[in-house]
Amino acid sequence: MTELIDRYIAVWNEPDATKRDAVVAEIWREDAFAASVASGYAGREAIAGRVTRTYEDFVAKQGFVFRAVGDPDVHHEGMRIRWEMAPAGGGPAVSGGVQFLILDAGGRVRYDYQFIDF
Repeated sequence: MTELIDRYIAVWNEPDATKRDAVVAEIWREDAFAASVASGYAGREAIAGRVTRTYEDFVAKQGFVFRAVGDPDVHHEGMRIRWEMAPAGGGPAVSGGVQFLILDAGGRVRYDYQFIDF
């Protein structure tokens, strides 16, 4: 599970679009569904678009980095990851929340729900 979390967090910070798309394909199932407060993303292609837009808007343009906070909670096929977004050069987090993932039997993400705490 640690490897999945590391790859999950790293994909949001990945500058290389080809590598980013490859990691998305490894983590999420083709028929995965992800939900943020604002939108739902059905299918891996839509999720890849979301990851790319998030990278472009927050990492590339604004200089933030995403990082895991603490250890994940794992319960059967469910996983809760705490995360935060902070300036890449250091400083306090400006946003953070929880991702609740439901995995399939092969360890790929089937459902991905985001909860923003601040």
